[in-house]
Amino acid sequence: MTIALIGYRGSGKTSVAQRLAERLGWDWLDADAELESRAGRTIKEIFATDGEATFRDLEQQLTDDLLRRDELVLATGGGVILRQANRRALATVVVVWLRAEPAVLCERISCDPTTGERRPNLTAAGGIDEIVQLLAERSPLYAECADYEVDTGQKSLDQLAEEIVSLVEGPPRPNN
Repeated sequence: MTIALIGYRGSGKTSVAQRLAERLGWDWLDADAELESRAGRTIKEIFATDGEATFRDLEQQLTDDLLRRDELVLATGGGVILRQANRRALATVVVVWLRAEPAVLCERISCDPTTGERRPNLTAAGGIDEIVQLLAERSPLYAECADYEVDTGQKSLDQLAEEIVSLVEGPPRPNN
């Protein structure tokens, strides 16, 4: 089994993936960090020099590769759900949508010093306006892919890992 964590930037995908993998005794990867390692440059640099389409091509290849692994918790990139091919690939694994309110996401993003260095703004507005706009666009796609939804706003990493384990090991969802 593979578990993919989806959600907006700042929703906790990387931190939760690490804690969940520890809890399960599995490997974990951050897809954005893996993509940067393979490309030899940051996502911000890829966007600046080659554009978003090239980044999405690299992300699609990586997603297809990583989702073939077993006993892996994968923290996906926030926009992985934008491509139909990625949504099809995600349908082959257990997908957990990590959610948080826009204000919580904005606070987390602003407190992460690596975000500005490694991630581009995706709209002209940036900040909370960008978060609200992109969540409105992406939420239906996150919902389409998700087997489970977990609010990360007020829970510890241990609580989140336990909640996800309970969901995944519990009875199957009726629509699956």
